[in-house]
Amino acid sequence: MIEKMKFLSITGPKADIDRVVNQYLVKYEIQLENAMAQLNTVQRLTPYIEINPYREWLNKANELLGQVPEYSESDMGKISLEEAVETVKTLSDSVAGLRGRKTSLEEQREKLKASLRRIEPFMAFQFNIHKLLGFKFIKYRFGKIAHEYYEKLEKYVYEDLDSVFFKCNTDEQYVWGIYFVPATQADEIDAVYSSMHFEQMYLPDEYEGTPKEAAEKLHQEIDEYDRKIEECQQEIRNSIQTSLDKLLRAQNCLSKLSYNFDVRKLAACTKSQGDNQVFYILCGWMTEHDAKAFQREIAADMNLYCILEDDQNNILNPPPTKLKNPKIFKPFEMFIRMYGLPAYNEIDPTIFVALTYAFIFGAMFGDAGQGLVLLIGGAVLYRLKKMDLAAIISFAGIFSTIFGFLFGSIFGFEDIIPALWLRPVESMTQIPVIGSLNTVFIVAIAFGMFLTIMTMIFHIINGIKAKDAENTWFDTNGLAGLVFYGAIVVVLGLFVTGHTMPAAIVLVIMFVIPLLLIALKEPLSRLVEKKADLIPGGKGMFVVQTFFELFEVLLSYFSNTLSFVRIGAFAVSHAAMMEVVLMLAGAETGASPNWLVVILGNIFVIGMEGLIVGIQVLRLEYYEMFSRFYKGTGREFKPFTKKN
Repeated sequence: MIEKMKFLSITGPKADIDRVVNQYLVKYEIQLENAMAQLNTVQRLTPYIEINPYREWLNKANELLGQVPEYSESDMGKISLEEAVETVKTLSDSVAGLRGRKTSLEEQREKLKASLRRIEPFMAFQFNIHKLLGFKFIKYRFGKIAHEYYEKLEKYVYEDLDSVFFKCNTDEQYVWGIYFVPATQADEIDAVYSSMHFEQMYLPDEYEGTPKEAAEKLHQEIDEYDRKIEECQQEIRNSIQTSLDKLLRAQNCLSKLSYNFDVRKLAACTKSQGDNQVFYILCGWMTEHDAKAFQREIAADMNLYCILEDDQNNILNPPPTKLKNPKIFKPFEMFIRMYGLPAYNEIDPTIFVALTYAFIFGAMFGDAGQGLVLLIGGAVLYRLKKMDLAAIISFAGIFSTIFGFLFGSIFGFEDIIPALWLRPVESMTQIPVIGSLNTVFIVAIAFGMFLTIMTMIFHIINGIKAKDAENTWFDTNGLAGLVFYGAIVVVLGLFVTGHTMPAAIVLVIMFVIPLLLIALKEPLSRLVEKKADLIPGGKGMFVVQTFFELFEVLLSYFSNTLSFVRIGAFAVSHAAMMEVVLMLAGAETGASPNWLVVILGNIFVIGMEGLIVGIQVLRLEYYEMFSRFYKGTGREFKPFTKKN
């Protein structure tokens, strides 16, 4: 079901908006709309602009809680705004010194890491770096050169240079190393290396020993800083932990106040004519039940006014959709949301989907034992994890169990319990002219016809609710389509059962007239709506287009109906698959079966075929049924606040 919605306009003195939100609106679910957009015809409206005073303290509270890696949100007791602010301020001040010290330590550690990154590429150079500074007649250069230029340097230049290049390290892009040159030729040779794109790196006088020794010392210093930072972080955690419960209550209080304060983003302001007092205006949707309760509660409040808008023509946005279904069918709302929520004036197909999905699944997967496994397993999983899909599986398992008894099948064995109806593989029915057909195929087609007629009726109801003449009377799935398809069903029923066909005049009325109405649906609709141009685009184009549309209509009736054969096909294939499992287990010979093979085979069939059947049933729902009556263009009801 779709809950009935009411559009409200709430107004009062501007300074009173927080009281209204915290005293009234938090008790109800209301989807707020932008008042400036909704009331665009009202003059002298201005947006409600005000800085959120709780945001700063809320950010500080969140920052403090971020220092505590794990905590459980226990019972949130009440706390006043003043207490909340004082709690956050006191804790922030108490950890400010520790955080400053931690920041200083982190900066020192980053400097050491930068120094380590500079020296690491030269670890293979086994010479005291500090002693290099004492060289008077030899100059040295640390740096890197791209692989392609290093190869050119070795091949064309290096032999003619008075230089020694010591290769230290390589990666995907560069060769890292040091070259040495006589001091008298340093400028000339530096120019050659620069032409080879050698990038110099200047190492400061801060390293002791070889690069390897310097790196080891830096690692030790970095580890020491890590230890000090962790100690500092632990002190911060301990300081916060002592007041954690109070901080959580403060954060919860500030979060609610900050969130409620943001109502202003959707509000508009206007001045009264007399005393220039400023009023706020809030617009939004409530369920009819909540709207009436809200009006009763505020009846005695002299500073609050609420108007219910009943004329939909005065509202810009269509009402949002809020689904309300019995608890047993609620998990199937997942399938509806996957396709799209119904528009406010559409039928909610949740119950229809729940019943048809579970029924068809049971018919395609009929086994009493496996159905009980799905029923119990889905129920347990839903209880533990609250998964909607688990509840759907459990509900479908009920019908699998029922059809298992109808088919006389339990875990694939068909000689333990009698079939209350028929055996899918064995049961055959004689059809005139056609011959012998499997009974479940015939029943599947008949059931598909019944569902198609049901969806056409839903389509007509949706057309009536939307006041759409074309979809109600002349559409493929409207009244004309229903009469035509219903006539096909009746004639086929009479033919299969061997009864006499209706008279020719009756067949003309039942087939030809509905087809003509479908073909002429566009001009007839325009005639009903009193539009001047009955056939836009020319008569010739209209005739050609109508011919192909009628061909498509007839083809869709046939293909959609035939698609339901898969119900019978899967019922037969499920029974056949279990026969294979029992054959592999040796049960066909009459001897004691291999129970391990039986168990593994049942697990495989439940998992694999259950998944395939579930997808196929959903395909039937979406393509063969929803396509006939359901659009799914609704927008979800998203309340600004949940009911407290």
